[in-house]
Amino acid sequence: MIELSALLQTMSIHPEEVRTERFRNPNGVARKTVDITCQHPDYPGKPTNNNALDVVVMNDFLARPAEMAEVARLIRHGLSAGELQGLPPEIEEEDDFSAPEGRLLIRRHRSRERDKGLRKRKIDAVVRQGRQLACEACGFDFEATYGPRGAGYIECHHIVPLHEAGEGRTKLSDLALICANCHRMIHRGAPWPTPDELRNLIQETSSQGGARIPSQQEPEASR
Repeated sequence: MIELSALLQTMSIHPEEVRTERFRNPNGVARKTVDITCQHPDYPGKPTNNNALDVVVMNDFLARPAEMAEVARLIRHGLSAGELQGLPPEIEEEDDFSAPEGRLLIRRHRSRERDKGLRKRKIDAVVRQGRQLACEACGFDFEATYGPRGAGYIECHHIVPLHEAGEGRTKLSDLALICANCHRMIHRGAPWPTPDELRNLIQETSSQGGARIPSQQEPEASR
């Protein structure tokens, strides 16, 4: 279930904004598997509360087992290899295309409790140590790029995701300061890389011809 969960989280047909910490998590994937399985005619237990699509999926596997197994294999291979992409947008004849947006929506959701003061404490600790307030993955400095508007700004990331760590106390060493781009790259799909792992990826890419990324241990004057 954990492996399948990680695979399903990478599906590009789902927008980034819906792929939260709970999106296609192992518990949800396990539950959906049971929902489909209990639709089998020979299932001995009591069926779960499912939806009509679960019945359709089971019936398709019963009617066309070889074809459905091959489709599942191709999807699995496409996701693992990064070859399965979202459907291309429909070509519009008009250059000035428009779509309705801006309607006020009210949503209810559950999320892990977060201490908003931890980000400020983490930033203050870095400043007190005389370190540059830069992304721990790529070295981006908001103030150096945006001037006063970017002074003191950077995003804060839990190195171990809260949905994995569970309830407990978070130390400043559990947090990393990263830029918005690196934050999005980490959360783009499971398994989530740590800031150090993302930094290594950036360095490997830059070694092929890009600019060198300064080490976090280098003094600010040498950057």
